[in-house]
Amino acid sequence: MSENNDFAGQSSVMINDMYQSWFLDYASYVILERAVPAVEDGLKPVQRRILHAMKEMDDGRFNKVANIIGQSMQYHPHGDASIGDAIVSLGQKDLLIETQGNWGDVRTGDSAAAARYIEARLSKFALEVAFNAKTTEWQLSYDGRKNEPVTLPMKFPLLLAQGTEGIAVGLSTKILPHNFCELIEGAIKHLKGRKFELYPDFMTGGMVDVSNYNDGARGGKVRVRARIEEVDKKTLIIKDVPYGITTTQLVDSILKANDNGKIRIKSVIDNTAKDVELAIQLTPGVSTDQTIDALYAFTDCEISISPNACIIIADKPHFVGASDLLKHSVDHTKKLLLRELEIKLGELDEDWHYSSLEKIFIEKRIYRDIEEETTWEGVLRAIDDGLKPYKKKLRRAVTQEDIVRLTEIRIKRISKYDTFKADEHIKGVEAEIEEVKNNIANLNDYSIRYYENLLKKYGKGRERKTEIRPFETIHATTVAIANTKLYVNYKEGFIGTGLKKDEFAFDCSDLDNIIVFRKDGKMLVSKVADKNFVGKDIIHLAIFQKNDERTTYNMLYMDGKTGITYGKRFNVTGITRDKEYDLTKGNANSKVQYFSVNPNGEAEVLVITLHPGSKARVKQLDYYFEELEIKGRAAQGNQATKYPVKSVRFKEKGRSTLSAPKLWYDATIGRLNKDSNGQLLGRFDEKDKIIVFFKDGTYEITDHELTNRYDIDHVLIIEKFDPKKVISAIYYDAKSKQFNAKRFMIESTTLKSKYSFIKEGEGNYLKLVTTQQEPVVILRTGKKKSELTEEKAALHEMVDITGWKTIGTAIGGDELKEISLIPEADDETGEPDAPTLF
Repeated sequence: MSENNDFAGQSSVMINDMYQSWFLDYASYVILERAVPAVEDGLKPVQRRILHAMKEMDDGRFNKVANIIGQSMQYHPHGDASIGDAIVSLGQKDLLIETQGNWGDVRTGDSAAAARYIEARLSKFALEVAFNAKTTEWQLSYDGRKNEPVTLPMKFPLLLAQGTEGIAVGLSTKILPHNFCELIEGAIKHLKGRKFELYPDFMTGGMVDVSNYNDGARGGKVRVRARIEEVDKKTLIIKDVPYGITTTQLVDSILKANDNGKIRIKSVIDNTAKDVELAIQLTPGVSTDQTIDALYAFTDCEISISPNACIIIADKPHFVGASDLLKHSVDHTKKLLLRELEIKLGELDEDWHYSSLEKIFIEKRIYRDIEEETTWEGVLRAIDDGLKPYKKKLRRAVTQEDIVRLTEIRIKRISKYDTFKADEHIKGVEAEIEEVKNNIANLNDYSIRYYENLLKKYGKGRERKTEIRPFETIHATTVAIANTKLYVNYKEGFIGTGLKKDEFAFDCSDLDNIIVFRKDGKMLVSKVADKNFVGKDIIHLAIFQKNDERTTYNMLYMDGKTGITYGKRFNVTGITRDKEYDLTKGNANSKVQYFSVNPNGEAEVLVITLHPGSKARVKQLDYYFEELEIKGRAAQGNQATKYPVKSVRFKEKGRSTLSAPKLWYDATIGRLNKDSNGQLLGRFDEKDKIIVFFKDGTYEITDHELTNRYDIDHVLIIEKFDPKKVISAIYYDAKSKQFNAKRFMIESTTLKSKYSFIKEGEGNYLKLVTTQQEPVVILRTGKKKSELTEEKAALHEMVDITGWKTIGTAIGGDELKEISLIPEADDETGEPDAPTLF
């Protein structure tokens, strides 16, 4: 029995050891040979073998992808499917491989045609930057029959240009693609010792917020958005897709959000052909601005991508940043360029040496010295003796191989030898040697010229496709539409969307939080649910708005211990969900005697009637909430009366004790805010509006909802609308070939409708618009810019106020070259206004 146990123990140890060893071997294989690219050339093994196979097949013509797969299988010990997928992926990135046929579409998710129907060849760019047999390190293929490169001599930051993604055992890698031109410009800056920044650029276009990119290292994040345009108040167009998302996935996510009640649309139609176009028809009455926000919040129109740059350095995985990858690539490229120069220098030296030997051999007729020799050794010795007087002129010793090569010169070459051409050739070689030596001595400058040449030859058409811009934070609860109904049982203390037999409260979103106040002075906030118990005797419930500093709660309550009535005014800005808060002094039997909700801090007047049996001489008194300060919810309040209260009734509505809220416009994201970001527009009451002037010569009146979106590429002026303000504008009339000035007041004020205030016509454009009441401009005229004359013009004196549709007054023709506005002091700050021209 003991022998069996010993044997079992030995087997267990052996299996454990084998498992540990084999698992580590497998993990290392997957990491090094399949999933993670090498830092030297930025390629995974399958990609490297494909490119090597294509180089072997390269004759300048296209090859069937099926043939390329077969050639690659000589080096790659896996099936044809994985090789085919890798070829298609390389081809779709449009950098190393030129394609022919249907290669699919990364935007729509359409797959490529079968390998027998599509063709490929190496691009000129690939042939220039990725191959050089003389600088390549070779190894045997998996079956030992052929040689394959350990890494390709890549002289370009391919890994950053193409991006990559891979999942190995215990780790993964995700490197985002970057812009071709920006990578080369960054490489040049690095060689010049200057700082550079790298940000992702996607073939699918769109917009990207890189504020948390973290140089592409672990822990970073980018937000990527599709571009959504408003066609009219009923139609939105999506013009591109986020990186890694297809149009099919995007449509599915939009339909799912609609089915779940997060957005309200009639239909979404995929019109994608050459360009991406998804048309979204909205249901009547739905705001386009809120729908755009909801599309970003609830669909794949916005995605978040977390980069994780893991690469193989010296057979080990390392986590690095994008800047480090570019620096490593540049340093590696410099070494390869140096190696190429050294090889070329050696070849030139050999060329000079042999050309000089040949010249001496022929001109000095040394070949005649071998006529009498009868043995091979004698021939070699005779040539060597003949060269002895001239060896001092050579740059290295004469070897037997050199002499043997001289014996191979044909009589025809000797008879037609041209000394002049030989001298010219040697001089040319000497010039090349000096040039190569100079490049080696100034390797940094040589490397810069190399990158500049790449940019010049291949940079055209590879400009940035993804716009870099900061994104506003969209809170899902803010943009979610009311997609469900909330019901309440005030007496029993239940709220929920499933209590349809109870009293209807209001419409809400399933993402909302509900704030509840009870008769006993308790408060809590709970998430919308099918059925939820929040405590008996509910006196008020509403959708909770976090950080709302304007909604003010006015309350009278009786302290259960002393019987004293207290009054308090408070805000509720932040809470812990489902935690019960006591708004009284916390004593048992306390109860609320009056409660009101005031969106703008209104302070009403109450009539408090005391109990007839109280000792107070005056049994009825007016109570003014405006005399109380607005404090936190935990404040006990001020004593209203120490006598028992019989009743409390509303007497009259009070005024708001809060000033109108300030609004700012953040030009970086095109949104309004209350957080002091950007340009202060002023204080806004409920009826106030905003006016926006655009570069195309139109204006628009909007409300001041924070959900409004303004196109930052087209906005010229945005400010609080004052109907008494006079607008001054100068525009060019192409038909009349003159500049017209006009002054007008806003007449059409329909919300969110654009009105053109310049004459319509091809070639007409807005030159200047301002809301200054006494604008003065400088007009510079002349035939040549070097001979311009200056003239000041007070528009308020020379142009009458007319209707917004009038043509205006001519102030100059084509000789008017420049128009600039003299800033005036701002009414609030005393600082000059920014010029409002472009």
